[in-house]
Amino acid sequence: MSQPVPIPSTNAPARIGQGTAVEQSRAAAEVQAAVVVAQQCPRNIQAAVAQMRESCNQMFLAERAFYRYPKGGQTITGASVHLARELARCWGNVQYGLVEMRRDDDYGQSEMQAFAWDVQTNSRNSSTFIVPHRRDTKNGPQAVTDMRDIYELNTNNGARRVREAIFAILPPWFVEEAKELCNQTLKNGGGKPLAQRVADAIKAFEGIGITADRIENRLDRESGKWTEHDVAQLIVIFKSIQRGEVTAEDEFPAPRVSADELIGGKASKPAATPTD
Repeated sequence: MSQPVPIPSTNAPARIGQGTAVEQSRAAAEVQAAVVVAQQCPRNIQAAVAQMRESCNQMFLAERAFYRYPKGGQTITGASVHLARELARCWGNVQYGLVEMRRDDDYGQSEMQAFAWDVQTNSRNSSTFIVPHRRDTKNGPQAVTDMRDIYELNTNNGARRVREAIFAILPPWFVEEAKELCNQTLKNGGGKPLAQRVADAIKAFEGIGITADRIENRLDRESGKWTEHDVAQLIVIFKSIQRGEVTAEDEFPAPRVSADELIGGKASKPAATPTD
């Protein structure tokens, strides 16, 4: 009687390379070492808060601390992954990352895991999710097959999960104070006078094709009346446009042109015919 032939599992690779085996051993040893170091060198909360405040007072971080994107006719805003990573560094004894657990080219998808782990308190947050190898375009979903494009697609999708995982293990008061300080730094503009910040903002937007009048229409006030809050909002919008989170047309719709303007204004009335 013949024995059934075992069917190999499709959820795991048929073999593990030497490099993968070495990496697995290294990762296990690194985790153990991180736990030991965290127990021997616990975080100093006062020092962590001081580092956070120092970082959030820097324009370089404040300009990247927030994101915005359109969804359902509204604009969604919040703290960015850049701020999350910096806060994890300041808090200390935190590990986080994004792992591609499995790639299935036949189905065109990757199985990913984002995680954040406070190795001192053993507080951990992780999420496993599927990233389809396709990108939404104006002509509908488009398959992504290039290796570099797949990597960037996985990274972009994973960044949001990493951000949420980090924020899930950090104290809420720590995160909220950081966001407030970053907002204040944007309003202060690094110590520059408000008039100079307004001029810099106009020049920056002109560099990406957005004229001052479109910005004024967006803010519903002339540039000479912009407030510190207005300039701070413009900085966040500009960085979001640069990162591709929103488009210039989404934030600054071009003024509609009337039919009269298209044909050069209203036709002049015909001259009156002289009468006898």
